[in-house]
Amino acid sequence: MHEHDTERAAAEPPRRRDPVYAAATRMLAFALAPAAALATPGRARQTACRWALAARFPAESLDGLRPDARAAFEAARTRALWEHGVLLGLTSGYRDRDTQTALYLAEVRRCGSVAEGRRWALPPEESRHVAGTAIDVRPTEGARWLERHGALHSLYRVYDNEWWHFEYRPGGRPPRLPHPGVRDRRLLRLAESVTHLDLTCSAA
Repeated sequence: MHEHDTERAAAEPPRRRDPVYAAATRMLAFALAPAAALATPGRARQTACRWALAARFPAESLDGLRPDARAAFEAARTRALWEHGVLLGLTSGYRDRDTQTALYLAEVRRCGSVAEGRRWALPPEESRHVAGTAIDVRPTEGARWLERHGALHSLYRVYDNEWWHFEYRPGGRPPRLPHPGVRDRRLLRLAESVTHLDLTCSAA
């Protein structure tokens, strides 16, 4: 099953303790910066950020992400922490085929049909988690930050019903889809036209 509550598409408001965690993690990053500068000259902020976030989110793993996707995510979370005091954690990144298959079949069973199951998980041959270019992030404030600033790092939210799911798309912003299972070409064309309209309005 997902690490997230898949019954609820809307992100929850920040918890009271989240600002405390963010402040403590940022203070830890500041404290670790001198050692990080010695360990990785020229990359002190990124290294200190990585160490501090590892203390805050000890169970997360970036292993298996495609190198360019991992670099983009690490750059984004470094910027989020140092410039805005926002934590950007990872709940799920790369998944092997067996793990993705199990998630997909679990959703199909939970939802009662393939069509409904595909709203929340895709089979491994279609999943960008298996390709190593998708990330599920936390907390909700981190997801909001990434939705606002992720384009600078080619990281985009791609589904309306999954506030936590972002993908590395160096080719540019993909169309926003209602959910992962959208296969109807009419819906896809509609999403692409809305995206084009949004970009045109932004440029005006």
